[in-house]
Amino acid sequence: MSGRTGGGAVFVVGAGPGIGASVARRFAREGHPVGLIARDRARVEGIADDLRGGGHHAAAATGDITDPGDIARALGELTSALGVPEVVCFSPLPNVRLIRPVLDTTAEDVAGALALTVVGATAVVQAVLPGMLARGSGTLLFTTGGAAVRPSPERAVSAVVYAGLSSYVDLLAQALPPRGINVGRVTIVGAVGPGLTHEPDDVAEHLWRRHASPAETVTVLT
Repeated sequence: MSGRTGGGAVFVVGAGPGIGASVARRFAREGHPVGLIARDRARVEGIADDLRGGGHHAAAATGDITDPGDIARALGELTSALGVPEVVCFSPLPNVRLIRPVLDTTAEDVAGALALTVVGATAVVQAVLPGMLARGSGTLLFTTGGAAVRPSPERAVSAVVYAGLSSYVDLLAQALPPRGINVGRVTIVGAVGPGLTHEPDDVAEHLWRRHASPAETVTVLT
């Protein structure tokens, strides 16, 4: 256990019932207020209500990650409620309808997936980074699927967008640590879910460790 317990808020962007909810619970146990963003209001409010029921401080906002202006607005709402975040975890669920073999993949498929991942991640970072830099501390966490390290022509969109997101995160990891900002990426090879290759709580534990005890930028879960 690290000494980094309590402190500022963690914002979970793309908060779903799997990894997002597990990350929220893991950081809440360490005393962090939790801010949650998803497009589905019922989903995000449900996670927030569960946290509050456990005695934790939580706020929720709806926002579309594929719309930079909308996600910036949602992050602004959470910042007004909880302050400049100490941690931001970017972990949206991919749109599985866009995942198909490379020869069947269209420009629209790639554009839609990039909007959710690379463009979305950039919009989130641009929205939260000024406050973190002004304070001189913070952590940016990201998840990618296994296609980041094991690209397959049968899952072309995943390979393309996770390569782009990985490159973006790696560049952040070169630029930001000298300015007090920790950057971490957890790449998950295999299915995530109860009883599957990776339990959501296990993934959340690795993300917590990337914040609490920064070491290498990338953790690959196989």
